[in-house]
Amino acid sequence: MAPSVPHLASAAAAVLSVLDIARVPACLIGGLVIPRWGQPRATTDADFTVLAPYGDEAPVVDLLLASFQGRRPDARAFALAHRVLLLVSDDGVGIDVALAAFPFEIDAIETASPWEIAPGVVVRTCSAEHLVVYKLVAARPQDLVDMAGIVRRQGAQLNVEFVRRWGLEFAELKEDPDLLRPFEDAIRRA
Repeated sequence: MAPSVPHLASAAAAVLSVLDIARVPACLIGGLVIPRWGQPRATTDADFTVLAPYGDEAPVVDLLLASFQGRRPDARAFALAHRVLLLVSDDGVGIDVALAAFPFEIDAIETASPWEIAPGVVVRTCSAEHLVVYKLVAARPQDLVDMAGIVRRQGAQLNVEFVRRWGLEFAELKEDPDLLRPFEDAIRRA
């Protein structure tokens, strides 16, 4: 059974609370943020990007593992090797934590803004532009649907040049010259 919106919201707020108390910068990314910027849809987990410079990941991983259960027995080792910590909240919400060190991720955290995800529950989320880039990089079918929904809903408010600049950088890193094509198609249709 998929977690309800209140469970997702409370899990997201709990993660950010642990990080805030420790003064670790972070923000919510992924499907849970889609209703803020794009076309609402169901999701089953909460995705975060959390500042963890290269070589300094262990304190963040240990902090979160002290408050949340790992989704795999080797959660700590996996996180340190792959820069992704897979957790679960007490009420069963999957929590995916990307350990941020790349300039794009740091910018997403630094420019994050508050959003009332549920009545009385405020979280920090990445911008619409950052979310578009995250979705283009992931490039799964649902990610591209989400990206197009953000483009439609945000319209002229979307900073297209920001998306293109980071999209080109990721296209080069991924060796994927077509990374921006779905975005350009969505812009034309919007």
